[in-house]
Amino acid sequence: MKIKYQFSSVEHPQANGQAEAANKSATGETSFRLAYGIEAMIPVEINEKSPRVRFYDEVGNIQVHKEELELLPEVREQAQIREAALKQRMTNKYNKRIIRRTFTSDDLVLIRNDIGINKSGEGKLAANWKGPYKISEVLGKEYYKVTDLSDTELPRS
Repeated sequence: MKIKYQFSSVEHPQANGQAEAANKSATGETSFRLAYGIEAMIPVEINEKSPRVRFYDEVGNIQVHKEELELLPEVREQAQIREAALKQRMTNKYNKRIIRRTFTSDDLVLIRNDIGINKSGEGKLAANWKGPYKISEVLGKEYYKVTDLSDTELPRS
């Protein structure tokens, strides 16, 4: 049949701007500015003679004011604080939907079956839960020792 396989990439994630836009929404700054202290210039900006282009020196380097470079660590720190605050808000929003349950000794529970590698023959139709198991001891808040019904302790429980 003389089939030739040729692999090609239909997109270039580093250049399509989506990663940059996602990072900017989390930190409030572009990755380029956090790295170099200034915003990247686009070709249109060069043709229109924007103020940044006018301050372009003969050597080929953009003249970044000394004050801007001194403020760069502060800009990075503020971006890090904004990113941490966003992650905390996302965590709080997610945790609102979680229903906390507490168990006592001798309660019967089921354990999720999605931990670990599926055995051969199991796929998406495999059971989602294992059990029933029995809580043998309450170790602390949301920490329990679990045994099967014949009182054999489960490892890592």
